[in-house]
Amino acid sequence: MTESTAKLEFGGKTLELKARSGSVGPDVIDISTLYRDTGAFTYDPGFTSTASCESEITFIDGDEGVLLHRGYPIDQLAEHSDFLEVCYLLLYGELPTKAQKDDFDYRVTRHTMVHEQMSRFFTGFRRDAHPMAVMCGVVGALSAFYHDSTDISDPHQRMVASIRLIAKMPTIAAMAYKYHIGQPFIYPKNELNFAANFLHMCFAVPCEEYKVNPVLARAMERIFILHADHEQNASTSTVRLAGSSGANPFACIAAGIACLWGPAHGGANEAALNMLSEIGHVDRIPEFIARAKDKNDPFRLMGFGHRVYKNYDPRAKIMHKTAHEVLGELGIKDDPMLDVAMELERIALTDEYFIEKKLYPNVDFYSGITLKALGFPTTMFTVLFAVARTVGWISQWKEMIEDPHQKIGRPRQLYTGHPQRDFIAIAKR
Repeated sequence: MTESTAKLEFGGKTLELKARSGSVGPDVIDISTLYRDTGAFTYDPGFTSTASCESEITFIDGDEGVLLHRGYPIDQLAEHSDFLEVCYLLLYGELPTKAQKDDFDYRVTRHTMVHEQMSRFFTGFRRDAHPMAVMCGVVGALSAFYHDSTDISDPHQRMVASIRLIAKMPTIAAMAYKYHIGQPFIYPKNELNFAANFLHMCFAVPCEEYKVNPVLARAMERIFILHADHEQNASTSTVRLAGSSGANPFACIAAGIACLWGPAHGGANEAALNMLSEIGHVDRIPEFIARAKDKNDPFRLMGFGHRVYKNYDPRAKIMHKTAHEVLGELGIKDDPMLDVAMELERIALTDEYFIEKKLYPNVDFYSGITLKALGFPTTMFTVLFAVARTVGWISQWKEMIEDPHQKIGRPRQLYTGHPQRDFIAIAKR
């Protein structure tokens, strides 16, 4: 890592600030001493120009459409890895050897069951509770069941908590789904891999045998890989901020789930599918395209463009292929919503307006279509996102805890309220 300087003139002073360069990506200017030296803060709503931490996990180049996990391109991982191999990579920093992979798979698989008392915990929720509300509560409650892995100063306990969260999240998600639709919980099966086991827990019933379709299991695997981590997004930043206070890992991940629930973050694929439902039929697409192009119309096409990617979302290329594989395997041809999706995709990739604005279909557009085809209701979409993102959250949390320069998060503000004023008695107001 190299260092240079940047000059800032303010209040009659000229300051020299260190400029740091990472292994790839834009340089950053270290302003950690700015308040001490000038009495001023920076103002950056949404922290879009602020590096909140130093990390070795994930790199994004939005202009070029690049997403790397520990240096490995996302398309290579999605094509050649399984989800637990990506989990190992994010947690430990390197791809595992065969022996390391077998050991890691064994440890995760043997932690997939949850404490039996937790099954009764679900009955405390209304039967029509949103699955994400259930996830927030149940994941937060894990710290009440697993006291032996909440000491964040103990490296062994940190790793046990990490394995437990990765392993138990799909079980809890499947239980939330089963509770949502009124079916009995299905226990994990150790002979199945991560994705196949999840599908089995979601769609099997006790009264008949359920065999997981390998094409659908592979699609689920890719969805998990593509959503495993995405740098310092809102939910990851929430996990890091919660963790900076010393909160236990289960509480931190519950905070991440709560943040992910927001429609501007994890709910984007659900919003994309709701938009397709609103359009309803391919005959109505021109009307909605015209509305999308009208700057005075509040309507926005969901599932197109991305806040970070100013080029084609690299995850969308893989999800595009996966979506068509699933639709082909299931023989879905006469679904009006999917007809709308395919026509919108064609228009977005050929229409000059969309190309100029770089409004390409993003990963949420294709994952929403795929998850619907797999049989999940839209209320479960963000839950599946949480299952995948857990490894990213826990990897980022672990990195932060082990960072000797880590401090409790404390953003500042630009105060625009009243200056100091004296209290007025109620009779005189």
